[in-house]
Amino acid sequence: MKLVVRVKLLPTPLQAAALEATLHACNGAATWAAQVAFERDARRPLGLRKHAYAEIRERWGLGAQAAQHAIKKACDAYTTLKANLRGGRYGRPGTKRHTRALSKPVVFRPEAAQPYDDRMLSWQHQTRTVSIWTTAGRLKGVVFTGQAEQLAVLAEYRQGESDLVRQGGEWFLIATCELPENTLNAHPVGFVGVDLGIVNIAVTSDGECHSGRRINRQRENDRALRSKLQKKGTKSAKRRAKKRASKEARRNKDINHKISKRIVAEAERTGRGIALEELTGIRERARLSKPQRTTLHSWPFAQLGSFIAYKAKKAGVPVVHVNPAYTSQECSQCHHTARSNRPSQARFACKVCGFVEHADHNSSHNISRRGWMAWVCGARSTAPALMLVA
Repeated sequence: MKLVVRVKLLPTPLQAAALEATLHACNGAATWAAQVAFERDARRPLGLRKHAYAEIRERWGLGAQAAQHAIKKACDAYTTLKANLRGGRYGRPGTKRHTRALSKPVVFRPEAAQPYDDRMLSWQHQTRTVSIWTTAGRLKGVVFTGQAEQLAVLAEYRQGESDLVRQGGEWFLIATCELPENTLNAHPVGFVGVDLGIVNIAVTSDGECHSGRRINRQRENDRALRSKLQKKGTKSAKRRAKKRASKEARRNKDINHKISKRIVAEAERTGRGIALEELTGIRERARLSKPQRTTLHSWPFAQLGSFIAYKAKKAGVPVVHVNPAYTSQECSQCHHTARSNRPSQARFACKVCGFVEHADHNSSHNISRRGWMAWVCGARSTAPALMLVA
């Protein structure tokens, strides 16, 4: 099982200047290589290497490994562009956006992430330092830090390349780790149903409600401030809006990590699996008022689902995705389904058997039952291959 661990570097001012110059040189070389690949239609590493390798080393002052990475980076960018064009991300062929993407070479930001292999980067875990190649020579004793759990995983399971990246003026190394998978619980005693919603982000079939009014108030305040800054339109307002958006994303990610950790821990403790709603097409299916639409689109539900999935895979907890259709209108006791069973957003009252419960709890019971039925019918556990530890 692959995990990505991000550690923070604490370079001195001189070390930071060398790292910055290295990123700029590597990305400048990659941009130039991408232009050569575009002009000569050489978009594979072997073909591009014949045209670009020698000049990259001479013109940009890169070492042999760094030059190889710059060429590979340019080729990978064109491979990704081709896949995105085929997948329709840039619109249909003939549209302005599609034509524009095809008509110019790829360009890399000066501070885009730069890959490092073991010849260019070595880790000293006991002293918590790294030795890293730069255009100014090899830097030794660059201090790194992180959470104790992350550093333990990094020391034991790191494999392959690490990426050097600068974000918000701070330096990070992002390393790939290969962890052994726990044995999957092939005989769960049941499933924890998880209902995702607007008023409450996640409600489980055990009756546990995650988040709600406090976070929604904060999200409303964030939206109001963002709207105000966008209307102002000055450079300082745009800069503040960008900084605020990064802060919101970090807070949302932290909340999703906490919610997923609690759900997976409870499922593991009780020997159960986890049943999640299939989120594909949720924005097209949902019929909501305009304020609710904004709330739905602003929360990263897919991120929460992927966090639950990879944490469950790490713990050996099975995860299945079920069709969420009519879970909010179906009675979890007699299974009568009708829109009239929902007299209000928060209340469920069955018109046939008289069962009354909080609407989100009722939905989570239905998701739990559907998860069990899917498992009995042969559904397989699902989890992403790669996820960030943060």
